[in-house]
Amino acid sequence: MHRIRHGDDSAHEAHDINVTPFIDVMLVLLVIFMVTAPLTTVNVPVDLPSSTEKPAPRPDAPVFLTVKADHGLALGEADVTEDSLPTALAAATQGNRDARIFLRADKTVDYGTLMGVMDRLRAAGYLKVALVNLQKADVGSMAP
Repeated sequence: MHRIRHGDDSAHEAHDINVTPFIDVMLVLLVIFMVTAPLTTVNVPVDLPSSTEKPAPRPDAPVFLTVKADHGLALGEADVTEDSLPTALAAATQGNRDARIFLRADKTVDYGTLMGVMDRLRAAGYLKVALVNLQKADVGSMAP
């Protein structure tokens, strides 16, 4: 505590807090965030077209690959392991690597697991992957 002497020699305590260093730090942080904030966003101008088209129709024999909540895989209705996935896909698509694979995942599956499955599809030669979700309306739902 600082004691300030006045003309009457009585001791008084200074109760003021020096906020100048705090304000200086806040202003420096503000400037840093103002400079770095534009660098963290994607600034690509895109004029996206609107569409009134219905989703693509469901193929006659879609190949559904499902990532279950326990991170297990199912091709159609049959459970498959990660090691047997390329063989099972080749059998389901009759060896057609251009066939579209409809990938579904449980809500609880994390992004890393989903990307791992997509990497396995790519390594097996299947590059056409469609992500399946629930539609709010009945129009064009891809649910099996």
